[in-house]
Amino acid sequence: MDANKGKGDQAMPNPGGQMGKPVGFPFMESMLPKAVKRRVHALKRLQEQCAHIEAKFYEEVHELERKYATLYQPLFDKRREIVTGAIEPTDEECEWPTDEDDEEEELAEEVKEKATIEDAKKEEATPEENPKGIPDFWLTIFKSVDMLSDMVQEHDEPILKHLRDIQVKFSEPGQPMSFTLEFHFEPNGYFNNAVLTKVYKMKSEPEASDPFSFEGPEIIDCEGCQIDWHKGKDVTVKIIKKKQKHKGRGTVRTVTKQVPNDSFFNFFNPVKASPDGEMDEDSEFNLATDFEIGHFFRERIVPRAVLYFTGEALEDDESFEEEELEEGDEEEQDEEGDEDDEEGDTDPKA
Repeated sequence: MDANKGKGDQAMPNPGGQMGKPVGFPFMESMLPKAVKRRVHALKRLQEQCAHIEAKFYEEVHELERKYATLYQPLFDKRREIVTGAIEPTDEECEWPTDEDDEEEELAEEVKEKATIEDAKKEEATPEENPKGIPDFWLTIFKSVDMLSDMVQEHDEPILKHLRDIQVKFSEPGQPMSFTLEFHFEPNGYFNNAVLTKVYKMKSEPEASDPFSFEGPEIIDCEGCQIDWHKGKDVTVKIIKKKQKHKGRGTVRTVTKQVPNDSFFNFFNPVKASPDGEMDEDSEFNLATDFEIGHFFRERIVPRAVLYFTGEALEDDESFEEEELEEGDEEEQDEEGDEDDEEGDTDPKA
């Protein structure tokens, strides 16, 4: 279940008879008779209780996700073994209908026999390559998904070729609600860590000051990990050289300075949420983007990795976006049509 679900806002009608103009809640209540206002306050208390029950519901959903994660994990473990080449799937496990199969069924028997003979000759002349596992599985996914490809730099790609698996781990019962993304790497020449982690802390309770804004669990903070880079291999920084001229003597010296560098691995050194909620606009945007990426890994990339590798999930995402766009265009056209109707009703002689 999508933990970051949204709910449509409902516009309240104007009691003064002017439709289409939203009215603030304080003004609405001020228009009510005192006895009615008193009853409305009772309804608000009931609504607040509903929000707390809803919070409990999402806590149980989280526990359900954790329970089913253990059922998914053996399948994800086997996926990792196939991707890395640790095991070779059986012929039965590899059976899957393809377009090529449908085309072959339509061919005449004699044509298929001829094609088989030709293929055998080609295989003898040029032995078929058989790489281990599925090379660049996760790197291909990262480069295919817009949200992730923007993060991946050219100098990140050789490192991401060593990525073996991504796993999602849910917080244990009784612990504060959270989930952890684990990026498992094979031994490589860039850093010593076997696993890089990113923890997303969540909250599923209404705010005391604004209980009616509760819409389900939300990510409130995240925490990365320290990467133990090999000397000279840290791609999150770069060394720049500058020449400085002494004003008095006129001598020139070269100084080196280490500055931040764009890299996917900055993902493990996120902006921290401010305890008092005061953050500049850029930090707020970066933190919100980070939360969105973490949620996307959890809900889409990890559970459906093979479909992002083949591009099928990308087609589904694009179709969904196009459908939303078409609906928006239709609404806009309807509004234009209404304007045309109004113009058509105008008396040209007036």
